[in-house]
Amino acid sequence: MDQIRLISLYSGSSGNAFLVLTPSGNLLIDAGKSAKRLVTDMESVGVGPDLLSALFLTHEHNDHIMALPVFLRHHPVPVYLPARSACVFAKEEKIQPCLHPEEPGFLMTLPCGISVRSFATSHDSMGSMGFRFEIPTVGGKTFSFGYATDLGIVTKEVESTLLGCDAVVLESNHDRELLQTGPYPYYLKRRILSRAGHLSNDDSASFAAKLVENGAKVLFLAHLSRENNRPELAYEACLSSVGGAANILVLEPETPVEWSLEV
Repeated sequence: MDQIRLISLYSGSSGNAFLVLTPSGNLLIDAGKSAKRLVTDMESVGVGPDLLSALFLTHEHNDHIMALPVFLRHHPVPVYLPARSACVFAKEEKIQPCLHPEEPGFLMTLPCGISVRSFATSHDSMGSMGFRFEIPTVGGKTFSFGYATDLGIVTKEVESTLLGCDAVVLESNHDRELLQTGPYPYYLKRRILSRAGHLSNDDSASFAAKLVENGAKVLFLAHLSRENNRPELAYEACLSSVGGAANILVLEPETPVEWSLEV
């Protein structure tokens, strides 16, 4: 029987990469760390880089793009990214044919049959967006998957786009108390806590409850801070909000975390 496999290769400030493997096609969201590490981790879960249908970038910060130039030279694949973020690759002439800059809010259906809708996210980068994917399954049905990391707040656009998804990757970056009492300088604490920073455990858990009320069965808690969070704190905040109504997985900074569904 066919499967949909959702696999975080790694998640956090040191690098982010997430695979969406389906009977229709395979997608990669973000490409942090090195190209060598990215390929190694892909192969460790049984996916060669040349099997990708498309790659999506949320924004241009290094922990989301570091592997991309070298990766694309060896494995050219269409890359959809925020238009305002594309300038960081201006000197990378060899990869320009792969790049497809798009404005947030774009809607497309890939050749493999997966539909994609993007949405703007509130983050202090040149361009930042998340995605909702509609994946065809048997009987004309679809599996809806949402991806939203690096967002200081959950805007109305984020909420309206992600409600109704079956599974969602959602940022749960920091515990407010750990951040405020921790070693970070004041300016950095202000940045993280701002509307263009990162989502706290409590804010993530609050939105998670709305997602579950609207049908989400799987929640991946992403982009946890090593200094200002603990996996158990993120998990407990989400669990207290959604109870046993959803499967909660906390993503790791260095090792793959996978969930799969037979379709």
